[in-house]
Amino acid sequence: MPAFFQTPLSPADMVHKQAVVETTMGTFVMALMPEAAPNHVGHFIKVARDGGYNGTIFHRVVRYGIVQGGDPLTRDPAKSAQYGMGGLNELKSEFNANEKYTAGAVAAVLAGGKPDSGGSQFFICVSDQSKLDGQYTVFARIVDGLDIVAAISAVEADAKGAPAARVEIKSVTIRDTPPPAPVPFANDTAADLAKYRVKLETTKGDIVIEMLAGKAPETVRAFLQAAKAGIYDRTPFHRVVKGFVVQVGSIGNRAEPLTAAQQKWVHNLQPEFNDTPHVPGIVSMARGDAPDSAQTSFFICTGECSALDGKYTVFARVVSGMDVVRAIESAPVDGETPKDPVMIRGTGLFSTDLGSSVPGLPLAPERPNLWKTGPSPVL
Repeated sequence: MPAFFQTPLSPADMVHKQAVVETTMGTFVMALMPEAAPNHVGHFIKVARDGGYNGTIFHRVVRYGIVQGGDPLTRDPAKSAQYGMGGLNELKSEFNANEKYTAGAVAAVLAGGKPDSGGSQFFICVSDQSKLDGQYTVFARIVDGLDIVAAISAVEADAKGAPAARVEIKSVTIRDTPPPAPVPFANDTAADLAKYRVKLETTKGDIVIEMLAGKAPETVRAFLQAAKAGIYDRTPFHRVVKGFVVQVGSIGNRAEPLTAAQQKWVHNLQPEFNDTPHVPGIVSMARGDAPDSAQTSFFICTGECSALDGKYTVFARVVSGMDVVRAIESAPVDGETPKDPVMIRGTGLFSTDLGSSVPGLPLAPERPNLWKTGPSPVL
């Protein structure tokens, strides 16, 4: 019988610990889970503190699926034929049926399906991998930098998943879990929230929107939190109905999956339907059939959309860049999908007094221009 590793660390030595993994493509952070797999966590801490991961590479990737690393043999490019064979057969399994293989799960690699063959090698789920449930030992989860892991998974690789270029682990540092960061905008009043502007930096130019927090304070709060977290970055305008709306912000259409830190800001919003009319330049939350099904997707009215009044939550209006909105509206479409992608490249937040002079639409036009009303959208 092999002598399996037994950690000398007590539960108190391992609780509330994180691993900061610095790679040649960026840094990500794991939250270690000694309550689920104490020997796996103890072994990982030992290897990390001994410098055992330094100079190793991610030797196998599945694009937006998984990345695999931790093999000490990968320090030597001359041993590439043996990559995946090192650092195994040191740990007895600690399977936990409650730990699912969702995005960000970190688990021990096994040798040839042998359940008690874990070691320094590990893999990270970039996306949900439910077919793996119960087959490996999950001992950590990514809490920051899943976008970095996703980028590693997407590097050019051969048919077996071997990357063409070396993505190296420079260091792994074990630290105490830092206190949680303050929740942004949590204590802002409606008057505070109303001072914010959000700049949508699109591939056709910048659009600046003003928050109508007096009409929909909780929707504005959630929108600002999502924007600050970068949720709207790299999302396309996925729907264009000329003379009606342009729509963007759906996380299902995002270029990269959300990180765990971003995902926590995605939730259903309670409706805050109000008396603001859906006229050109108005920004409103998209939703499904249920009134409380809005999450991140929103639309900008390009025409008079009175059919939507009182049915969707108006929370902002365009104060600069309506010409950009018109350019997006004018893009060729296939049905309602732009033929050439138009993307939000990034978002910027800034605060200003409401009394300042910002060019744009009047706050409450007495007689808005009448546009042909398009079909009532399923947003």
